[in-house]
Formats: sequence, structure tokens, C-alpha cells
Amino acid sequence: MQKDTLIRTDFPEFRLLRRGKVRDVYEVGDKLLIVATDRISCFDVVLGCGIPQKGEVLTKISLFWFDYLKDLTEHHLITTDVTQYPASLGKYKDVLRNRSMLVKKAQALPIECIVRGYLSGSGWKEYKQSSSVCGISLPKGLKESDKLPKVLFTPSTKADVGHDINIDAAAAAKLVGPQVFDEIKKKSIALYTKAARYAVSKGIIIADTKFEFGRFDGKIILIDEVLTPDSSRFWPKEGYAPGKPQPSFDKQFMRDYLESLRWDKIPPAPEVEPTIIQQTSEKYLQALKFLVG
Repeated sequence: MQKDTLIRTDFPEFRLLRRGKVRDVYEVGDKLLIVATDRISCFDVVLGCGIPQKGEVLTKISLFWFDYLKDLTEHHLITTDVTQYPASLGKYKDVLRNRSMLVKKAQALPIECIVRGYLSGSGWKEYKQSSSVCGISLPKGLKESDKLPKVLFTPSTKADVGHDINIDAAAAAKLVGPQVFDEIKKKSIALYTKAARYAVSKGIIIADTKFEFGRFDGKIILIDEVLTPDSSRFWPKEGYAPGKPQPSFDKQFMRDYLESLRWDKIPPAPEVEPTIIQQTSEKYLQALKFLVG
């Protein structure tokens, strides 16, 4: 393990439910413990390096958004205060402090809720070919990084490993049911709209993001992380100019570096230069500073 990074957790007394690309999720009685490590994945491959303070940044930003957006939907967060965790987790408090969440044990819905406010990434690639994004027709003549005429909801399948696959509204409604689909679509757009308005006042454009929802006590609630540099595309408002890719406060910086290596995007990932690791860490910390202070 690199100095000052946490790549993997191991709490043998607790059942490990999932070791995702970034998070380790444990069962703690009738609750879940979500630990944000410093792992980073690009092109669906977990890199061998960690990004210093990344897990702490993700947790602090999520904590902020859960509170800021609580009027729009219930969520799964119980606490991030390790002193309020079950006593059985006490011996791990130093590892868990500032990078973990104790949450309700919701049943996750099998789709990811992607919301797009700007034309970028895979959306831009599709638009160049068909003047559409995830099958939704758009006006001709838009440029890369343009603000979209309206916010788009473009769901996808969910994968802990490998690629998520974009699906249309009909396929998503079939997976979760028409009523739940309508509810999470409305909630996702409302969450994005409120968050984007706040973020731009702090100097950050949220180009797109993803939300996840789950069932708990008969309700649909917001789960996972929220509006972090891992799940969102953050651009600086200053200097924003459509017609080209934008600088970012997220892992796009690392993606661009890996693209420059002509890596075939098949594991194992190449080694990353220490300066790139440090600069990526700084971008995550910048996002935290802009949004939370």
C-alpha cells in the first residue's frame, strides 16, 4: 500500500457484501457500513495506485449533499460519526474515521440514474453520430460541452465490474416498474437541478452525474454516494467555453493521462507517475473546497 492511502479494508468479524471499484460494503447487524477507500477506477479498471485523501473527500462531499438535498428525498445515511457506530466497530475507528458511512440497509434498485445537463463524454460521442443522446433526439448544431436545451434522464444498468449499459426508458421501467421509474426520474432531475444551481454559485458546473436509489420500509430512498467527483463531471465555471473538452475537478484528469499512454484498457492498468497521483488528489480536494469550504 502507498503511504497515506487506504486501498483495501479487512474486517473479518463482519460480512463483506461487496468490494466495489472504490467502496467496501459490510453488513453490521441490520445496517450497512460503507467504507470509501482511496482506490480509483478508470475505464472500468481499478488502478494499482491509490489517490491520497480521495475516500475522505468522497465521504465529506456526500455528507454535505445528503443534508443539502434532504428536502427532496429521504436517504440512507444514518451517521458518519464513528463514536456513534456500534461498539463492535470500535477497534476499527481509526481506519473508518472521515471515510465511512453507517447507512440503512436498503434494497438497491437495479439501474443507475444518469442525469445530463451538458453535452460531454459518451453523450457527445453519440450526438456526433446521430444528433441524439441515449436515443433522445436533440437539435442539430450543438457543440461539445454545450449546455443541453433541457436536462436529460438517461438510465443505465448497474455493474460492480465491467461496463454499465445505457438503456431506454421502456427498458428501465420494465426493470423497476413504471411507477417507480417515474418517481426516480422526477427525483433525479430535481436533485440535479437544485445541486447544479448551488454548485455554479460556488464556481463549479455539474455537467452530469448519477444517482442510485433503493427500497427501504416501503419507500424509495437515495443511496450510495451523492454528487462526488467519482459520480459526476465537475467543471470550473471560470473559463467555461463550449466547443472543446473542459478542465475538470474529477477523475477525467486521470483518464486523460491514461489515454496518453496508449493503454488498451485491459487489466492490469499501467503504473501511474507520482506527480499524476498527487495532481489527481489535488483536484479532488479542490472540489471539496469549492463546494463545502
